[in-house]
Amino acid sequence: MAKGSGRGVRNVLLLALVAVVVLAATGVWNPFPGVWDWVDRSEPIAEPDVVWQQRVGGTPKTVTFAGDTVVVEQRTRVEARALTTGGQLWERKADWAAVAGGERDAVVVVGKLLVKGYEVLDPTTGVTRRRDDDAVAVWTYRNLLLDARCTEPTDCTLSAWDPRGTTPLWTAFLPGVGSGLFADNPGLRGTRRLTASRLDEGIAGPEAVPPLLGFPVDGRVHVVDTATGSVLQNVEPGREERLSVVGGRLLRITARSEDGSCYFAISGVDPATGQQVWHRAGINLRTADSAGCVQREDPQGARNVLIGVAPDGREAVLDGYDGRLLWVGAERERLVAVDDRYALARAADQRSIVARALTAERALWTRPAGAKAGAVLTPYAAVVADEKPNRLVALDPRTGRELALLRTSANALAVGPSGMIIGEGREIAYVRFGGVAGTPPGRPGDGGAPTTGPGGTGPTPGADGSCGPKRESCPDPAGNEG
Repeated sequence: MAKGSGRGVRNVLLLALVAVVVLAATGVWNPFPGVWDWVDRSEPIAEPDVVWQQRVGGTPKTVTFAGDTVVVEQRTRVEARALTTGGQLWERKADWAAVAGGERDAVVVVGKLLVKGYEVLDPTTGVTRRRDDDAVAVWTYRNLLLDARCTEPTDCTLSAWDPRGTTPLWTAFLPGVGSGLFADNPGLRGTRRLTASRLDEGIAGPEAVPPLLGFPVDGRVHVVDTATGSVLQNVEPGREERLSVVGGRLLRITARSEDGSCYFAISGVDPATGQQVWHRAGINLRTADSAGCVQREDPQGARNVLIGVAPDGREAVLDGYDGRLLWVGAERERLVAVDDRYALARAADQRSIVARALTAERALWTRPAGAKAGAVLTPYAAVVADEKPNRLVALDPRTGRELALLRTSANALAVGPSGMIIGEGREIAYVRFGGVAGTPPGRPGDGGAPTTGPGGTGPTPGADGSCGPKRESCPDPAGNEG
């Protein structure tokens, strides 16, 4: 009796399965997409829950806020998603992509490797706003887009555009752009950022264009004024020198090998006159390796400040414009993040991160953090990535107030005015800040437009182009006078 009942149940189930297959095949009723969606459903990548979580077409290379959209660059394509819902707005094939402009005038620049030209797309619709068929390299900033085109290897033109402009603001001649300068944002002679695990290097998005840029061409550095397009200097470094353009100055960094040690010196030169305006000796900018003091790296730093090591081993932050020491760490204290406003350092006890304003000595705030915790400073928030347990926390850089705290092993990919994008594999998620996030210094939403710098020659090398080279136009967040 039991055997007959078992066969009967199997027969009923078999008939039911056949009926479902027939209904699905005829289009009457198909349960399988729903079943597959349930099987393929992603696990949350963070706790507490996020505003939205979406699976993108491939592992993101970069993620950038562009107004009310999120632009996701992948290996062979780029897509845009709505910030409010995470829904896909558009997608297209591209070997590289970058965002230029601010919250109100953002554009997406795309192109193909080893193919001249690029397209400027609307971030919301993906519609082409402008097309170029000749440029070999593009640089994207918050308030400017630069491109370079060459009729001959030694005959190139650099052009500057408003992010949504249709005619160049200026053009400048360069005798070649050198090998390796192609696609989006190839390296110029500036500073290297401090990096940390789980914090994307481009997390802050495009920055305001510096007042001066240094283009490496055939072993020389051409210094270009980004306000006018004037080529101010064409300099060949000495045998023991490395040249870098930081904070509106051309820096000549020497590393001399003697008595089994490297001896360092830095000179800040006014490119407009060629005159030295400041000099410091004994600060190691970490440009040289141990093999004969050969300098193969740009100095560490951010925007207009440099990171060095004093002869006593303490780390220091220098103003690239006038050489001032803006911050000197305590013994065994190590910088984890810096910009023109603040410095975040891991305390000597390896148990906390201390925040200081570069214009004040007292600490702004201290937060417990593990010995391997990393951090990054953006215009909108400081982000700390900690381990054991894994955490991502966004903080107001001035007060240390928590904007978001997540239990997650995901990476922080992008930070914007209202929140941040985190990601793990092909999954990305939007985390809204739980309070009013910080805004970039200056007028919010102005796209970071530069103001006139010293002598009226270009933007000031302040934190956002509005503070002045010595921050004389900005109040001290700690309440002290400059």
